[in-house]
Amino acid sequence: MYYPAVARLLLLSCFVSFSCSLLGQHSIAREWNEAVLQTIREDLARSPVQARNLFHFSVALYDSWAAYDKEADTYLLGKTAGGFTCPCKKVPVPEDIEAAREEAMSFAAYRLLTARYSLSPSGNGALVRFQDIMKKHGYNFRDYSFDYESGSPAALGNYLAQCILQMGQQDAANEQNNYRSKSYHAINLPLVIDGPGVPTLQDPNSWQPLKLTVPIDQDGHRMLECKCGGKPLIDYDGSVDPGGRPVTTIQAFPCPDWGHVPPFALSKQDRKIYQRDNQEYWVYHDPGADQLPRLDVGNGSDATNDYAWNFALVAAWSAILDTDDNVLWDVSPGSTGNVLEYPKSLPELRDFYKTETGRDAGAGYTTNPRTGQPYTPQIVPRGDFTRVAAAFWDEGPDKETAAGHWFAMLNYVSDQPGLVKKFNGKGRIMNDLEWDVKSYFALAGALHDAAVSTWSIKRWYNSIRPISAVRYLASLGQSSNHKAPAYNPSGIPLIPGRIELVKKGDPLAGDHKENVGKIKFYAWKGPFSETDSTSQTADVGWILGENWFPYQSEEFITPPYAGFISEHSAFSHAAAAVLTQITGDEYFPGGLGEFTVRADSNFLNLGKGPGIDLTLQWATYRDAADQASLSRIWAGTNPPFDDMPGRLIGDKVGADAFRFAKNYFYKDRDHDGYFSYEDCDDNNPKIHPGAPELCDKLDNDCNGKIDDNAPCSERQ
Repeated sequence: MYYPAVARLLLLSCFVSFSCSLLGQHSIAREWNEAVLQTIREDLARSPVQARNLFHFSVALYDSWAAYDKEADTYLLGKTAGGFTCPCKKVPVPEDIEAAREEAMSFAAYRLLTARYSLSPSGNGALVRFQDIMKKHGYNFRDYSFDYESGSPAALGNYLAQCILQMGQQDAANEQNNYRSKSYHAINLPLVIDGPGVPTLQDPNSWQPLKLTVPIDQDGHRMLECKCGGKPLIDYDGSVDPGGRPVTTIQAFPCPDWGHVPPFALSKQDRKIYQRDNQEYWVYHDPGADQLPRLDVGNGSDATNDYAWNFALVAAWSAILDTDDNVLWDVSPGSTGNVLEYPKSLPELRDFYKTETGRDAGAGYTTNPRTGQPYTPQIVPRGDFTRVAAAFWDEGPDKETAAGHWFAMLNYVSDQPGLVKKFNGKGRIMNDLEWDVKSYFALAGALHDAAVSTWSIKRWYNSIRPISAVRYLASLGQSSNHKAPAYNPSGIPLIPGRIELVKKGDPLAGDHKENVGKIKFYAWKGPFSETDSTSQTADVGWILGENWFPYQSEEFITPPYAGFISEHSAFSHAAAAVLTQITGDEYFPGGLGEFTVRADSNFLNLGKGPGIDLTLQWATYRDAADQASLSRIWAGTNPPFDDMPGRLIGDKVGADAFRFAKNYFYKDRDHDGYFSYEDCDDNNPKIHPGAPELCDKLDNDCNGKIDDNAPCSERQ
């Protein structure tokens, strides 16, 4: 579904507590960020591509700002990054530095974004959007000068954008060929999605592309109909439409070579190099093969049991999408979030993920630490909540992808009155422009690294998605009772009320009892089922295991790439780590972040819903990331073993990216371990936060007091 630009911007970028602050005053960096997020919603999803675009965009903003700063170092301008050198002579210092920064940023952003999104499906919409910003601020976007030594900020922006674009042409992303893979080929034949079972699955441990019922773009999303041919796109399946676009209904793994794209803060120490089929694979933060269970058909090994348990949980959790089961959850931070420890091994997953309830090990919070009061309970139907969470964190059509989603979250946080814009919560208060530029740079670097790491792992392990694995396990039979029908040690475990055998007299038995002995699930009935005529919501009920679907639309079904590891888990935890560090607080401003969805809205994209007004709430940034991670299991696109390594890797990626970015922003001149933003005298190693107070008439510990804790003689 396509919304008008403004409405879609308000719906997806504005979190409810955010109100209508988009209409207020923002920095020019924020204006450009909102424009690129809207453009991403209209573009092909391609998470790693959009993460790279956001990273390069943030470099354009940051270097334009840092070029006029006495302390900050540029990232690319006058430096070498990603194997590319951007020479730069001294930039003249203007009289009005802030005005020069804004102009340089705008020209850098305009040149970069118009080039990157020139082939966007939105056509000229993106170009018009970018030109409108230039016109609004009185900039001549037809100024193509590169002579920054003349003192022209526009020329500096043009030159910087040229460097970024040239860097992008040699960074292994294969941008010049629309990011297509040079070597990837799926092991399994496509699964025809409107038929039962998985008859074309050859390897149950490898990713299987889907053959959908509609033409799709290279990230698996429905193509817009071309009005120039006189025939529907589906008639061109397997060929080219009159507009020159390749038309297919078969998914293609996007960006499988992303492990070779230069990262931001990832290092050689984070990387392992593997060889297979005469190809070299770079894998960053390799979780290890022991974290990915493999199905050994015919053998009830520990690995087979782990494989079956993980995918059985995905199938079982589909039942909690039921909006009519009368199960209520308190979804406030008083009962959700606050996960104290993550499992580190496959066996530990079984204690963390609660099969029966659909929840994790989060303990919730007794009180809001910012108000000192308990969080107000929010009791809602479980099915409504899980559907809303699945849709909110989704990466389907009209979304800004996992990377863009966290930029929208950062913008929401930046607009909260309770946020004090101090770097890491320390030092002086920054103006909006400095805050936006630095926070975008750190966040974008983390998300780009998350994409490089995640996609390097996806390519190397090439693991299967639930849509194929769940159906395949069901086709093998059940592994719980060797005396019961359809026993297979490699089959799916039975869970009463969730995963059972079809028996005689069962409505699913078939006219000729052909389905007796098959596996059935109590689950969402899928995108091809009829909605309930009263509520217009997609129903939950008993279905044959061979017909199981994730909670996704007919036009998407499941992401078109391998599952291990979950990109949502990695991206979200990397972003949460950066937001925690950049704000200096693990909690949202005021101890609460919120997003409200109205009853019976079109938000779900899968029938009407929710049945009531419902607000997603999080106490901390990590709580939001944990909910994003869980939502992929509720949606049926990832099992727990995809999720947990993604969380752990994302935590590390985000922490490393923040530390790396900080070194561009600030210095530790006296090498005492404290940077200039937190050290009240960065030229004296004896003066820093926590230093012992001496009787020297100096504020040694940077607490704003002199000799306050020293045993000075005049006090004796």
